Amino acid sequence: MLTDPAGRYQPVALLDDDVHKRNLRIQGVRVEGRLDDLPSVASRLNASTVLMAIPTADGGLVRRMADIARALDLKFLVLPPADRMFGSPAMSDIRPFSREDLLGRDSADIDPAAVADYIKGRRVMVTGAGGSIGSELCRQLHLYEPAALIMLDRDESGLHGVQLSIDRRGLLDDPNLVLADIRDRDRMQEVFETYRPDVVFHAAALKHLSMLEAHPEEGWKTNVLGTRNVLAAASSFGATRVVNISTDKAANPCSVLGHTKRMTERLTASFARDTNGTYVSVRFGNVLGSRGSVLTTFAAQAEAGGPMTVTDPEVTRYFMTVEEAVRLTIYAGAIGASGEVLVLDMGEPVRILTVAQRFANQADPPLPIVFTGMRAAEKLHEDLFGDDEVDQRPVHPLISHVAVPPLPVDRKDIWELREQGSLAMLNDGPTPFRRES
Repeated sequence: MLTDPAGRYQPVALLDDDVHKRNLRIQGVRVEGRLDDLPSVASRLNASTVLMAIPTADGGLVRRMADIARALDLKFLVLPPADRMFGSPAMSDIRPFSREDLLGRDSADIDPAAVADYIKGRRVMVTGAGGSIGSELCRQLHLYEPAALIMLDRDESGLHGVQLSIDRRGLLDDPNLVLADIRDRDRMQEVFETYRPDVVFHAAALKHLSMLEAHPEEGWKTNVLGTRNVLAAASSFGATRVVNISTDKAANPCSVLGHTKRMTERLTASFARDTNGTYVSVRFGNVLGSRGSVLTTFAAQAEAGGPMTVTDPEVTRYFMTVEEAVRLTIYAGAIGASGEVLVLDMGEPVRILTVAQRFANQADPPLPIVFTGMRAAEKLHEDLFGDDEVDQRPVHPLISHVAVPPLPVDRKDIWELREQGSLAMLNDGPTPFRRES
């Protein structure tokens, strides 16, 4: 800052909790106290801005300092996480506190080198490649130099978007762009026979809880039958690794979304048992930046001038950034044992009302918050593990490995829609789960 020719910032004090740095001076700027001394130091020195220059800080610390700064009417700036900077921090790295930082926390330390071997030089397919997670998967996988990156989606505009984000051309002229619907079993067999992928990331799914409560057959057709089609085609044409993307709603499921995704985990475990490849699932919570995420909703509501809507004042959710979710997904293909579900330790669940209040308080005057009531089949608090699942972490301290019972692929009663207008699904026990449409 002192050597910045533009002179945008003038440092007047340093704060640090390390007792060994008390009274330390850096180019004349003195350590004036601990982080909790911010109110008194800022007032005494008439500071207008706070820069949190701790790129390894966990989310709890970032949120605490942001709250203090807001209460003092101080502008709050941050450095990006250490894994997103190249070399030493520079003035260009300093940025305003973003909405994603409102839900910030420790990022899982995942070694990219551990995944490179099974991606580089291999033929890799991503289903649902045009979606929020699928497109980020494609962008990250592209960096590991696969022999071919086969991007499959039924949404042609989604395929255009992901190609544009990778090659900056978006001409839809790449032969590895595949327009297909995973519901079509024959088409899946045709695609896999043509492209012969070595590695498959299955991200295609219907994911909006309330929509699937209203239209359960659609969730069944895409999430269950579609996943079965992908797994069967991968098995038939020699895929060595398949990673199925699941959700925390599959743990102790009580909704159509949760039950259908639980079945995809069990189907994946079934193919793991019956094939020679490595078939694993990855389970995580809400993904920031994905379509329909709470940040997207709150941002739109704030832009429109409110009100902010929250279902219940006590509702909580687990969150990940899309980049972190994708890193975990790729890493799972390297460390997961066939048939397992891998679950990321996402820290403490976040109270949605707190997030809404942070958004609301950014406006002047603060925006109102309205409680709309819990929706059908919605949990007040999500689970990461089922009641009978054991949390084991044999490889990475932040990644749990759990076993799931295989779902028999040859039981016809599981695959037939019984009675027009209703959905037949199974829990882990023998009693069918039914939801009338």
